[in-house]
Amino acid sequence: MPSIVTEAAAAPSSEALAHFEHSLRFETDCWDVHSVMGTPQQDFVLLDVRGTEKYAAGHVPGAVDLAQRKIIGSRLAQYPEGTLFVTYCAGPHCNGAARAAIRLAQLGRPVKIMTGGITGWLDEGFALATS
Repeated sequence: MPSIVTEAAAAPSSEALAHFEHSLRFETDCWDVHSVMGTPQQDFVLLDVRGTEKYAAGHVPGAVDLAQRKIIGSRLAQYPEGTLFVTYCAGPHCNGAARAAIRLAQLGRPVKIMTGGITGWLDEGFALATS
């Protein structure tokens, strides 16, 4: 009798490869973001979408404070059209990053989510900035 892990068969390797490669088009993680923040390789804008009060209490260094409900075309006008935005919120229990990603995509902007959010950032041992 198979375990609960193997009771649904694993996808063929070719399907697994396509799935996981495809998923990276939509998300990145805290470690990858941390590794390039503030370097010449940073080629995205990191958006903290939790709201100004939470941003002030602690945010990823270099992130821009832009609550998901305030994402509108005029607020993004300062960024060139092809700018990639990476959104994050409180953590895996929060869907604010996904809601912000939807708003950005509706505005025709490239977007990814930083999985884990603040919770993931802290779990990796990275420091927060305050303002």
